[in-house]
Amino acid sequence: MKPLRIHWCLPRGRGNTRASEKDIATELDLEGMIAFSQEAETLGVDSLLMGIGFHLPDPLPLLGALAGETTRVKFLLAYRPGLLSPTLFSQVVNTVSWIADKRISLNIVAGISPEEQAYYGDFLPHDDRYRRADEFMSLLHRFWQGESPISCDGDFYKLEGARLSLPFKGGGRPEIYISGASEIAQQAAVQWGDCWLRYGDTPEGIARASASVRASGRRIGVRMHVLARATREAALAEITAMMANPDEQHRLGVKEFVARCDSVSVKESFRLAASADNDWLSPTLWSGAVAYRGGPALCVVGSYDEVAQYLMAYKRAGVDEFIFSGWPTRAEMHEFYKHVHPRIRALEAQEERAHAEAST
Repeated sequence: MKPLRIHWCLPRGRGNTRASEKDIATELDLEGMIAFSQEAETLGVDSLLMGIGFHLPDPLPLLGALAGETTRVKFLLAYRPGLLSPTLFSQVVNTVSWIADKRISLNIVAGISPEEQAYYGDFLPHDDRYRRADEFMSLLHRFWQGESPISCDGDFYKLEGARLSLPFKGGGRPEIYISGASEIAQQAAVQWGDCWLRYGDTPEGIARASASVRASGRRIGVRMHVLARATREAALAEITAMMANPDEQHRLGVKEFVARCDSVSVKESFRLAASADNDWLSPTLWSGAVAYRGGPALCVVGSYDEVAQYLMAYKRAGVDEFIFSGWPTRAEMHEFYKHVHPRIRALEAQEERAHAEAST
């Protein structure tokens, strides 16, 4: 089996926000993002997820800026069909591939909130957004396969004789991640993606939900948080301190947002958190921050050994990749790569040896 791929989520700035605090960008800390990206590169992070939303800077110009300050770490660009035409989006991605030496992959998200979609002049309902994404991805693939000219008269896009001179660097296309928990999202991942990306659950829950996608040969990625310390007691003490004096007004705002959204991923993540026993779905899986920070806040908590072993349970359940964050995320990234990452690699090597011995 291939090693787990570990990515991290790029924060709004230097990555010092607590779990129970509001995390909305009201200024752009470019120097902080550059420093974070450079540290991620030094630690060995595979890719940095660049999120999209009204509460964030636009990721496209940021990617160009950060690529110029790094040499190895890749960037996983989240973007929504409907914001740019397929021709222009292909052109932008191709251009960035030359600036960043191919260090760009795509996380295609259909949108989670009709209210937020309306901010951008988009009023399509949930399933139609995925139908549009399907048409969008079909056209992107045609551009990346070198087809020219391209004409189409679809339900959402009309192109006449579209051409692009600049290809994706080296030919081919970027890796494509498709996000979402709905059946239509899974179908899109199977048809157009390399990896289906979803919010966390228990290993057993992930195995059940991802069975059909895994059967298609697509990879499975999970977006979560992690909190690892030398001992379990230290990790639990960190949670207690982190959740002291939480921003309850922010929690209520998140609750209202969830009630208005139409995302299956978001609603399922909150239902899952509500089912937890005193905020714990298992001895290692903590849901207490979901009410403040949404679906990605489901968190693997424990000692370095406990966290490494639990992540291996996800791998055995079919997970290929993780996109992590922490609180504060920069410190947690350092903690993870110093202490947990080597343990994961050791466990993988141990299982590989055991498998080889069993096969002889």
